[in-house]
Amino acid sequence: RLLENMGSEWSILGTFTATIMIAYTVIDKFVPTHIRSYALIYVHKLIGFLSPYIHITFPEFSGERLQRSELFTAIQTYLIQNSSQRARKLKAEPANDSHNKFLLSMDDNEEITETFQGVKVWWVSNKTMNKSQSISFYPSSDEKRFYTLTFHKRHRDLIASSYITHVLEQGKSLKLKNRQLKLYTNSCHTSWGGYRKSKWSHVVFEHPARFETLAMDRKAKEEIIDDLDTFQNGKEYYKKIGKAWKRGYLLYGPPGTGKSTMIAAMANFMYYDVYDLELTAVKDNTQLRTLLIETTSKSIIVIEDIDCSLDLTGKRVVKKGKEKSEDAKDPVKKTEQEENNNESKVTLSGLLNCIDGIWSGCAGERIIVFTTNYLDKLDPALIRSGRMDKKIELSYCCYEAFKVLAKNYLDVDHHDLFHDVEGLLEKTNMTPADVAENMMPKSKGDNVETCLKKLIESLEKAKKKQEEEARKKEEEEKEQLAMEEAKESDEKAGKEVKENGFVH
Repeated sequence: RLLENMGSEWSILGTFTATIMIAYTVIDKFVPTHIRSYALIYVHKLIGFLSPYIHITFPEFSGERLQRSELFTAIQTYLIQNSSQRARKLKAEPANDSHNKFLLSMDDNEEITETFQGVKVWWVSNKTMNKSQSISFYPSSDEKRFYTLTFHKRHRDLIASSYITHVLEQGKSLKLKNRQLKLYTNSCHTSWGGYRKSKWSHVVFEHPARFETLAMDRKAKEEIIDDLDTFQNGKEYYKKIGKAWKRGYLLYGPPGTGKSTMIAAMANFMYYDVYDLELTAVKDNTQLRTLLIETTSKSIIVIEDIDCSLDLTGKRVVKKGKEKSEDAKDPVKKTEQEENNNESKVTLSGLLNCIDGIWSGCAGERIIVFTTNYLDKLDPALIRSGRMDKKIELSYCCYEAFKVLAKNYLDVDHHDLFHDVEGLLEKTNMTPADVAENMMPKSKGDNVETCLKKLIESLEKAKKKQEEEARKKEEEEKEQLAMEEAKESDEKAGKEVKENGFVH
């Protein structure tokens, strides 16, 4: 009986299939194409009316010029984070802006599910091929990729107001963290003409500096990290107070104290590109403004050694017409004038207007960093609050910084010789760069104890040298004081003689 029932079911199925095929053949042969198209539209509408689910499509290319959609990119990045764990069919794609060699993403026509605040949603990766063979410059002419989000219609408000925003924010954040950072430098002003479009050239930024490996006091390091976190999450706050979303840092201290390393650590912590602005290659204030306009958000603009980059006095040289014509006739003076014209004409007022004036709001979420070895040489207008919001002193190596360096270079947290190093660092001024150089293994036979002893020896030599310099300076000051006292005594005696002679 079971076999009879199965045979009956197969017979019914075969009859139903044959009926469908005959109906399709009749419709295809006798029903015009435009009528079938209209019928198909109404069938889809009927299915959509009866279905309790809503579908949202996110195409890869959109707009009049068919540019790649930022929404699609953000969703793709978000789904890559989940698809490698949930999807069954994956495809490997090269990672252009990532440290990884490749990325695993959903294959075409693959579906994954996700739950957001108790609501189940479905993501499908789709691709359609165009039958047209026409030639086009757009990459979407042959195929169209898109993601489809499906959810129950009773959750429409939640998905539209919260979930999609969550996906986009997470996708943009993941893209920012996974991208390859870049180090930009401004090109020399002599090459700005012609067909050159960008004023900046760049290389891949691969500096390994991290705050974890930065040699400085732990509390000072935590304070800087908190300040950077507050700035990065302060978009609404800056908008509320009506201030451009930027922050200025001034790093000052002796050479070798880690100012450049601090900038690299900040860039890696914030996932910001770095723009190294060379002021001496900027022709004038106009070109400086053009350069800063071309910088992007989420970037650090660096001007190193600001005290010696330019003579930022704000002075302008004005020549009279007669002098100018006479100089043009003299070949020597003409050459000198051309050389002077090639020198940078950036002024202090021009720099201040760019970093704190109306042009400072041309791009949001930017950090401006100045470095200097001599704080007292800078103009007070340049480093006032509001322009340089936070001033960070990077001084000589302390014991806390030494322990970080010992962990980095020797992979040790404690040693019997640490106490000797601590005592010497309290009495000796040595930069972290010098400490690291003296502690670095130079040969295969160097071990932890050998490297620490070399450092102690260098610290003792530096201590003796500094004591000798201090003693010599003290003697010079005593001699200078004695000379001043003798001079004052002689002047006093001469004055008395003159007064006595005048009385007689």
